[in-house]
Amino acid sequence: MRIISLSVDGIHQAAQRGLYEWLSEQDADIVCLQDLRALEYELDHDIFHPEGYFAYFFDSGVKHYNGVAIYTRHQPKALIYGLGFSSGVDMEGRYLQADFEHISIGSLLAPSASSEMESFEVKVKFFDDFQAHLHKITRKRREYIFCGNWQMAHRPSDVQHASNNEDNSGYLPHERQWMDQLYRQIGYVDAFRKVNKDNDEYTWWPSGQIGKGDGWRTDLQVVSNNLKNRVEYGVIYKNREFSSHLPVIIDYDIEL
Repeated sequence: MRIISLSVDGIHQAAQRGLYEWLSEQDADIVCLQDLRALEYELDHDIFHPEGYFAYFFDSGVKHYNGVAIYTRHQPKALIYGLGFSSGVDMEGRYLQADFEHISIGSLLAPSASSEMESFEVKVKFFDDFQAHLHKITRKRREYIFCGNWQMAHRPSDVQHASNNEDNSGYLPHERQWMDQLYRQIGYVDAFRKVNKDNDEYTWWPSGQIGKGDGWRTDLQVVSNNLKNRVEYGVIYKNREFSSHLPVIIDYDIEL
């Protein structure tokens, strides 16, 4: 099974840059997109419904703000919109999950802490709630793959000139500690790092232009511990640019 995930900085712009033509050549079973910046009714054009895929969208209800999508060649048994947090922030077009027989795949857009609507306090609350959610679902007889724009990096190898970015949101001590807990205590696995240990592997440039300024690896596919040995291949695709983020492609030894 091949999963591609990408934060698109606006789906209409990414489509104009050739995203859907490129996807048609990738033979992906699942495609998870984030930061659509579009409402679902604005995505009725055929280009947003590629042949051979079931298409599902979750918007924020606010124009030009957030939104996630999942494309799948296999019809899911159920869809879950949002994570059900009491704060309601996850209902702002942040999370969509497709449930299959024994595995769930989510498309995640975390708060960025870069605006009034997404303050650092909002981001902290979101990830504290998410951590509690992850603890809870580890008791289920189900595996999970969370694909998305996590808005934070884990280690110095994941941020260009890391020492210069330690005071920036996305690489603050609290955020790095949260990632440590995700991997070491809760038991999830960074699928890309399972198969690729190289430095200088970045997915996002805060400058808005790939290769300009410091690169960060904030776009992840995070998997249940039981899936860690099912990761066969991982790459960050660098040959074409569809947004300020690069696509993450992971192949799994899994059949839906």
